[in-house]
Amino acid sequence: MDIALLGGTGDIGQGLALRWADDTNHTIIIGSRKAQKAANKAEEYEAELASRGHDDPSIAGLVNEEAAARADVVVAAVPAYHLTDTIDAVADELDDATLVAPAVGMQRDEDGFHYNRPGAGSVTQLAENAAPDDTPVVGAFHNLAAGRLANLDADLDWDTIVVGDDTDAKDTVCELAEGIEGIRALDGGPLANAAEIEGLTPLLINVARHNDGMHDLGVKFQ
Repeated sequence: MDIALLGGTGDIGQGLALRWADDTNHTIIIGSRKAQKAANKAEEYEAELASRGHDDPSIAGLVNEEAAARADVVVAAVPAYHLTDTIDAVADELDDATLVAPAVGMQRDEDGFHYNRPGAGSVTQLAENAAPDDTPVVGAFHNLAAGRLANLDADLDWDTIVVGDDTDAKDTVCELAEGIEGIRALDGGPLANAAEIEGLTPLLINVARHNDGMHDLGVKFQ
């Protein structure tokens, strides 16, 4: 598949791009609002992969609109406060693509991180509201620790919960998720369940902050 990571220059975008490029044969396209930034990051990721023995790795770097136009799956790997603007900017290019939303809204105060639930119900629902009517939206990758994900020397043993109302689109994203070694995809039901999943992320960060040796936490259901 051709996978576009809009905001693929950021933390979660970097991790997903490197893992998919390292573990699968999917074509990876890095998107950014600035073409040169996308191209520079794509070259950086290629160099990382080449250093690990990949022969002639090829990752494209394009502006978000061009990246979306080339993709079968588009991951909006941007912070929650940029999500709807990013989707609006590429809406005409989505065509038959599946849109994946991993963003989580959080606030921080002196006590720690807290889930900032939007009026729509969840950040994934914001993506659904902003996407064209015929574009299936799937929520996934909300609870992954970006630092560990981007460290290709680190083994993963995480679950990612996948939600969506389009069964075929959800199955596609589950398959993509499990293409990354050490990640298991679990069906979390319809998109209306996204808030419960998004709310786990600030909990994981708070636990990691207050317990020695518990960095880069994820979730695993047993």
